[in-house]
Amino acid sequence: MYFYILIEHKSRSLTSIFYNLFFMFSFCDSITKKNVFRPYKKLFGNYSFSCFDDVQNIPLDDWNKAIKDHNPFLSFQYLSLIHKQKTDTFRFRYVIVYNRLKPIGVVYFQINDFSAALFGELMSNQISDLQEKKTSIFQKYIKHSHNETIMRLVTCGNNFISGEHGFYLGINSKKTTFRIIEEIINCVSRAEKLRGKISAILVKDFYEEGFGDKDCWYCTKFKHFNVEPNMIIDLPSGISNFTEYIHSFSKKYRNRAKGIMKASSTLTKMRLSAEEILKYNDSLYDLYVQVFTQAKFKLVQLSKTYFSEVIKIYPDKFYIDAWFLNDVIVSFASGFNLNYELEAHYIGFDYNHNKEFELYQTILHSYIEEAIRINKTKINLGRTASEIKTTVGAKPHELLCYIKPQNAVSKLILNPFMQFLQPTDWVRRNPFKA
Repeated sequence: MYFYILIEHKSRSLTSIFYNLFFMFSFCDSITKKNVFRPYKKLFGNYSFSCFDDVQNIPLDDWNKAIKDHNPFLSFQYLSLIHKQKTDTFRFRYVIVYNRLKPIGVVYFQINDFSAALFGELMSNQISDLQEKKTSIFQKYIKHSHNETIMRLVTCGNNFISGEHGFYLGINSKKTTFRIIEEIINCVSRAEKLRGKISAILVKDFYEEGFGDKDCWYCTKFKHFNVEPNMIIDLPSGISNFTEYIHSFSKKYRNRAKGIMKASSTLTKMRLSAEEILKYNDSLYDLYVQVFTQAKFKLVQLSKTYFSEVIKIYPDKFYIDAWFLNDVIVSFASGFNLNYELEAHYIGFDYNHNKEFELYQTILHSYIEEAIRINKTKINLGRTASEIKTTVGAKPHELLCYIKPQNAVSKLILNPFMQFLQPTDWVRRNPFKA
């Protein structure tokens, strides 16, 4: 992923730079229907694109022809659900790419406006790394402009999930794909103005062996840095149940797994039907919020009806398992049964009972059990809690981000923001026998 911050200033003094920067960030212009919304806007060669600001305006046949079944998180149905999260400070852009007017791909954007208060909260720990004079100016501005928008973040991708879910193009050439995406990003970013200038463009998340190939980005002078890795389990062949899986662990980790199973043995596990998801909706959402509030980067929060609506869209792919203590849900795990892997989705658990019943570890075990049951060879456990996930056999797959500061001021702001996004140190465990 990468960022643009474009800022104009005339004075070379540090104080003047910050004054101009913060004055520019003071007010956020409303988004208008710019030239980017003209249909079949020219790219290069025979390529063109159409951009939409509302999911209901998308030509459904074209979108479905472009995406086919390559990515469920770019499907019209799923994005329609996410679109319900729209607010004055959280919006979307949908792009269909054409070759000779034939739909060949899609690109997806989310737009977040940050108030001074929210941006200050996110950056509170990193601000201390700036020099005292710079910090003082920044903090005074945030206090003065508490409820005003100071930053617009345009994300190519989905902030609700990790992974490469920003675009799909049915093109074999990585070079051509990169050029198309880059030009569309430039067009969309120019349309999203903050007092005449874009604040930041973020393109997330790339595996180095895929579109994150540094050679693609090097020619445009983007800088790369890492965020927390995706944790993935590759299940060995011939495993028929969880007991067989942990048998491949060393004694230490095998005993640990058995202890977790014993701690949760008094709980009742249930696969929830669509009707039961609706019935227990409030409990599920409260547990989700408990986990969400612990997250390092809390950009967007799910709507309260999210889980009940996802099961309607994907009744055969999406599921929720819940654990009950007597008649009360104390934890849950949701997931997607995809073509070749099990995709762990949102979870929730009661922190008051987590240690006693090993709720989080039990959730990790449940994903392994489910993947074995439905004959998957891979489990994508997502980001966060990397060290704990390695204790059940997950391995890190690095995710790369890309950044292109435009001037000295943007570097000043983005450097602590990059530090905020980078992963914390953790110890990689190996539960398997030597």
